[in-house]
Amino acid sequence: MAEKKENTKFRTSIGGQALIEGIMMRGPKKQAIVVRTADGFVTKVDELKLLKDRYPIVGWPVIRGAVNFISSMANGVRALMFSAEQMPEEEQEAPSKLDQWIEKRFGGEKAEKMIITLAVIIGAAISVGLFILLPTLLAGILDSYIHSAILRNLAEGVLRILIFLCYLWLATKMKDIKRVWAYHGAEHKSIFAYEKGLELTVENARGQSRLHPRCGTSFLFIVMIVSILVFSLVTWSNVWIRMALRILLLPVVVGLSYELLKLAGRYDNLFTRILSAPGKGLQRLTTAEPDDSMLEVALEALKLVVPEKTGEEDKW
Repeated sequence: MAEKKENTKFRTSIGGQALIEGIMMRGPKKQAIVVRTADGFVTKVDELKLLKDRYPIVGWPVIRGAVNFISSMANGVRALMFSAEQMPEEEQEAPSKLDQWIEKRFGGEKAEKMIITLAVIIGAAISVGLFILLPTLLAGILDSYIHSAILRNLAEGVLRILIFLCYLWLATKMKDIKRVWAYHGAEHKSIFAYEKGLELTVENARGQSRLHPRCGTSFLFIVMIVSILVFSLVTWSNVWIRMALRILLLPVVVGLSYELLKLAGRYDNLFTRILSAPGKGLQRLTTAEPDDSMLEVALEALKLVVPEKTGEEDKW
């Protein structure tokens, strides 16, 4: 069945993340987490304290992309931890020995911050190693056969995309991941309903597309493409130096990718449709059709962050 055309009335900066039986929504002023439990909804709403309000430079184009990426990872880990805590005790995973040691050694809020920081560092290290350094290392095997820096960089880019696609495919095989994908679809459908100016009801959200141009999946694919272009500007024969240069240029890649994602999310024209097409295709793997109970969660989270004043949703 073909996806319905978006026909958005306006574009919002509101975005979210699928959680364990819940959704996190982030608006211009607030962030809300809504988790469904056996006793009903558990809700957590926080006023946003943006770093750019204290340090305007981190709100500049390109720079804001790298900063927001790290911030989003930390917020995502924190939201996942909150949703996991709402599950029945028999379904919760036992904390690791490291987590237990941190909790025992530091306790309370400090321990939580340390666990979140550690999770972000580990997650970032795995992502950089898997999607940035591994393709460079594998492409280095071809150095004896490919003497053109341009062809070598293209081969590295192809390897990077293939590894990313394999990662997404393997993720779909994880236990219970389909429910997370369905909540992801519910997040997109609810945002589309809001962008069309519709009343935020399950009936209105149900008929919306689950593929959104401003999605984390799309962002990661844009990173893959932008990395090919940026990394081609700096070449080196030694593979280890190339790997070091990839790490140094990564903030630039992330920053430029972020600006392109915002562009695709705000405008609907031929360029942005072409830009969004690959990411939307991948979202067929990372989203699924939600049931009405999932749409209820997404809509509740969305309502909690919708700006009170008209026009605030357009502040990008």
